[in-house]
Amino acid sequence: MIDDAALEAARHADRLLDAAREQKIERWVTFLEPIPGHLRDDDLRQLPGTARRARAAYGPKDSIRDVLSPEVTEPFLDALDRLIKTIAREEVSGR
Repeated sequence: MIDDAALEAARHADRLLDAAREQKIERWVTFLEPIPGHLRDDDLRQLPGTARRARAAYGPKDSIRDVLSPEVTEPFLDALDRLIKTIAREEVSGR
């Protein structure tokens, strides 16, 4: 379950990164570059931190939503939220 959710989030992160590169928004390119790889490769201890770091792109004062379209920002946000919930469920169930 967690692996599937992480891979889905990584695919959306790739799309978001491509959009940032296409628009030459270096600040977000730099922020996003490591995220897809970490979502694919982190072990279960590291993954919650990666998901929280990625989720920080949607801050109240500085948000990736301010510069990229909802077509790429919202699917990534939804996938991250699903991943975070899946991780929490797994932690609660003790798996």
